[in-house]
Amino acid sequence: QVQLVESGGGLVQAGGSLRLSCAASGSIFSINVMGWYRQAPGKQRESVAVIISGGNINYADSVKGRFTISRDNAKNTVYLQMNSLKPEDTAVYHCYTVANSRVYWGQGTQVTVSS
Repeated sequence: QVQLVESGGGLVQAGGSLRLSCAASGSIFSINVMGWYRQAPGKQRESVAVIISGGNINYADSVKGRFTISRDNAKNTVYLQMNSLKPEDTAVYHCYTVANSRVYWGQGTQVTVSS
């Protein structure tokens, strides 16, 4: 079993920054993918950023140039640095991982951007 613990959400003014962290723990033999989704009220879930073993990274068009995903393999932790935040970035952010050939999800962390 793999557990994901997220941290770093909160309330920030438009134009500000936040850094989300997501640490994976448990019986981990391999991690192929780590990434972030977000869910805003009344909107579809959106893939924000993903980093794949080998270094491939993909971002949603809506966050390109503002968000940066990174990973610390030694700590099994993925980060999401969010800069130039906009009110439309307000959502619950969930991290996920594909570990041991299974998908695991974090509990989610609220990000609120005030105008």
